[in-house]
Amino acid sequence: MGKIIFYEDRNFQGRSYECSADCEDLSSYFRRCNSIRVLSGDWILYENPGYRGRQYYLHRGDYPDFQQWMGYSDSIRSCRLSPQHNGSFKIRICNREDFGGHTMEFSEDCPNVFDRFGYHDIHSANVRDGYWIFYEEPNYRGRQYYLRPGEYRRYSDWGASSPRIGSFRRVHYFH
Repeated sequence: MGKIIFYEDRNFQGRSYECSADCEDLSSYFRRCNSIRVLSGDWILYENPGYRGRQYYLHRGDYPDFQQWMGYSDSIRSCRLSPQHNGSFKIRICNREDFGGHTMEFSEDCPNVFDRFGYHDIHSANVRDGYWIFYEEPNYRGRQYYLRPGEYRRYSDWGASSPRIGSFRRVHYFH
């Protein structure tokens, strides 16, 4: 069970909305989101309704302005509670679509894709176990993409407009 509170203004001011479940469209609850308080659970926030657009992964804590969660704007329009996972992790990445080309399997975080994989681009991925976050830049920076177990035959399947991935990490459940 999770609980998150969205505030229209910075520093937890202005109109607020409390949420404890996935919400495909938050548009009717607030116009903008400038601060967030995560009381419990881990959350994936999306800039657009329907779990689309830029994604942000937040765990328990206070985020007094959108830069604190690496936000590009004050737009949050959908949210999803991340499932708890404390088991094993396994992901297979490929430098070509449909699992072609050079392939490598990981069970640990990767702070620099090029150093470990030898390529800058990941065109497809198969998440076999656990939940993962891809980052556009090395050292877990830049735009984020949340991947659940399943097959991603092309980078657009995880919501990216480019195959450029600089790093990725496992999503551990924070208590």
